[in-house]
Amino acid sequence: QVQFVESGGGLVQPGGSLRLSCAASGIIFRIYAMGWYRQAPGKQRELVARINIHGSTNYADSGKGRFTISRDNGKNTVYLQMNILKPEDTAVYYCNTFPEQEDYWGQGTQVTVSS
Repeated sequence: QVQFVESGGGLVQPGGSLRLSCAASGIIFRIYAMGWYRQAPGKQRELVARINIHGSTNYADSGKGRFTISRDNGKNTVYLQMNILKPEDTAVYYCNTFPEQEDYWGQGTQVTVSS
C-alpha cells in the first residue's frame, strides 16, 4: 500500500520560510519522479515543483527562485524548502509521484502565510 505522509506546514509571516517533508512508503521510491503540489481554497490542485530520479528539478513560475525541491532516496523522502513566502502561497501542500497517481494522494500539510 502506497502512502505519502506530508509534514512541516504551519503558520508563517510573509517573507518567512518553511521546509516541508514527505515520507514515502510502499513504493520503490528511487525509481519515481516526485512532485510537490498545492491546492488553495477554491482553486484546483497545481504542480509546484518536481524532481526526477537523477535529481533534475523543475518549478512552476510561482515558486521559481523561492522554492527548492530535493530528495533523499535513502530516507524515501522528498523535501520542499520554501523561502520568501507570500500570502498567495497559502494552500494545502501534497506530494505525489510525477505525473501524479490519483490513488496516492495523502492528507497534505497546511501552509498559511499571514501577518
